[in-house]
This record gives sequence, structure tokens and C-alpha cells, in this order.
Amino acid sequence: MSKAWIPLLASLGLLLFAIPVQSDDASDASAASQESSRQAMRVLDEFMAAFNARDEEAMVATLHFPHVRVASDRTLVEESPATLMEAFDFDAFAKRFDWNHSAWVSRKIVQSGPKKVHVATRFARYRADGSVSTEFDSLYIVAERGGRWGIVGRSSFAP
Repeated sequence: MSKAWIPLLASLGLLLFAIPVQSDDASDASAASQESSRQAMRVLDEFMAAFNARDEEAMVATLHFPHVRVASDRTLVEESPATLMEAFDFDAFAKRFDWNHSAWVSRKIVQSGPKKVHVATRFARYRADGSVSTEFDSLYIVAERGGRWGIVGRSSFAP
């Protein structure tokens, strides 16, 4: 073999050591992260459906408690479904904001692990005639606790 090949072969050997190899653990973590992302989106869909249906029981079933909401220059920590629903009235909400229903405009997973997902969202509020009244950006934290996925907290620019 020519001496000219030695530096090239040595470089190739170093390159082989620099190539990352995915271990089974990394593959398992990736699969777990994908599953957690799927679960988070499912919970957000269920939350939106329950909210639009004005179904208190179904809505609180998508949440974990204590539940945190950061909006309107304040942080609310609801300790239980009862305290959350005591402070919220669908009819008053609808009247105050000329609201008929809401929908996700966009959702992007910004961080994901096996048991927790952060989702940056944009949602719209619609009037009864189908026109958009407002849109807001928000961040939802969805986590698995006790074998169940639910929304732990929300931070939005909505009032």
C-alpha cells in the first residue's frame, strides 16, 4: 500500500468514531416522545371539543389538578374541578366575548419527553355566524400523571 493512503485511512477511521450511533435506548426514547406527542394532541382535541360543547365534566376530565392558568395579568391555580367550575360560567363567557365556539389555528410541539409535552398553540374564537372574533397565542403543558394524560397548565394572551 502506498504511503499516500495512510493519512486518508487514518482520517476515515477518525470519522467513523465521530459518527453518532443510535442506541436502542435512544430509539425507545424517540418512540416514547412520539407517543407522548400523540397523547398530548389527543388531549388538546378532547379539551377543545368539551369546551365547545360546554360540557363541564368532559372538560375537567382533560385537566390535571391543581391546574394553572396564566392570563390577564394573573396566575390562577385551581385546586380541583369544583373550584375551576365555580369560577367559570360558559354562558357569561359566551355573552362577554360574543363567543359561539373555538378552534385550533395551529399547534406545534416545542418540547416533548416521555411524560410531558409543551405545545405552542394559536386558537381562534368564533361568533355564531362563523366569523372570527379573536385569535390568541398560548402554551399548553400536557403531562401523564397516574396513567392519565391531561393538561397541567396553560399560559395565554387571551383575557
